Amino acid sequence: MSAEQRKKIIILMINMFIAIGSFGIIIPILPAYLASINQGGTAAGLMIAIFAGAQLIFSPIAGKWTDQFGRRKMIIYGLVGLTLSMFIFYAVNSIWLLYASRIIGGIGAALLIPAIFAYVADITTFDQRAKGNSLVSAAMSLGIVVGPGIGGFLADFGLKFPFLISALVSLSAVVFSIFVLKESETAQVTQPMDAKSETMVRKIALSVKMPYFIPLIITLVMSFGLMAYESVIGLYLDNQFNSSPKDIALMVTATGIVSVIVQLFVVDRIVRRFGEVNVLNIFISVAAIGFLLSLFASSYLIFFLISLIIFLSTSILRPVLNTLISKMAGNEQGFAMGMNNAYMSIGNVLGPTLAGMMYDVHITYPFMLGLFLLFITLMITMAWQKRSLHAKALS
Repeated sequence: MSAEQRKKIIILMINMFIAIGSFGIIIPILPAYLASINQGGTAAGLMIAIFAGAQLIFSPIAGKWTDQFGRRKMIIYGLVGLTLSMFIFYAVNSIWLLYASRIIGGIGAALLIPAIFAYVADITTFDQRAKGNSLVSAAMSLGIVVGPGIGGFLADFGLKFPFLISALVSLSAVVFSIFVLKESETAQVTQPMDAKSETMVRKIALSVKMPYFIPLIITLVMSFGLMAYESVIGLYLDNQFNSSPKDIALMVTATGIVSVIVQLFVVDRIVRRFGEVNVLNIFISVAAIGFLLSLFASSYLIFFLISLIIFLSTSILRPVLNTLISKMAGNEQGFAMGMNNAYMSIGNVLGPTLAGMMYDVHITYPFMLGLFLLFITLMITMAWQKRSLHAKALS
């Protein structure tokens, strides 16, 4: 990459790091906070599901706006939404207002994420795409590393104090973007699509005809299984092993460090060597094995090590799927990334909602659900790969 490319990607990484880090601050104290307002697994699942639901509704529109109005505006507006969400989360205790704050945050994420990945596509060549996406994904993981570590420390000053710091950090991302981020020079404003295709349902119907439809389905099913796991992990640690906010912060931080290292130094190399589809097969299998082992973890340390395996796999799978879809999207990067975000959001809505309810029945059921869904994902991936090879042989 040229010096100018690296400069722009670093700016995007800083944006992503601040945005994700601000949310990561609240992760280790969320179980204790929900318990303090007499809420359990269902509320924990809905916190994530409502956020993802808002993403789902707005992602197709956000993808179009990203192409039509430019990446910079959508990134800034997205960060504003996340910031407002965090301030509301700090200011209230009502569970319904907390849910409302998650809706606002979800809208912000729907605007932010497709715009950032479309920006990466604008400033990188076809061969550089995997590297650019993995760098931005590494910034996301780094935010998850630093945020919970800070949150675990700040919890000593009160359960709500981390929420305030989270809001202020997110606000700093808004200010940073306004003064530092410039529009991608290669971004092209596209003509609006047919008005009839404006709605989410029509956008998703259109995506069925796209060459990257199967990778979108893989994204959906995989997200469903992974979020079923991630949405209740803090509650599980608290319930099963009496883990403190600092214990939860330590686990999330350690798994985040692994993710950063892998995304910075491993993803690009293994994709170049094995190809995106083979990498998907390998690490979906590894994640499924991790889910299976988590059912038999007898201590915090063992569960910690198993979680490292699972998060290592997801840190590879997410940028690889983003890259695969981006490569197949051609000139419709905003639409493709919007659809990617929408399909991921469908999984993120259904997974946490069902997992939270299942957790309140039995704490191991969400992990069984995740194992089953990852197995389904693997079957879809292998069938798609086989069909693609057959089509190439006939051509």
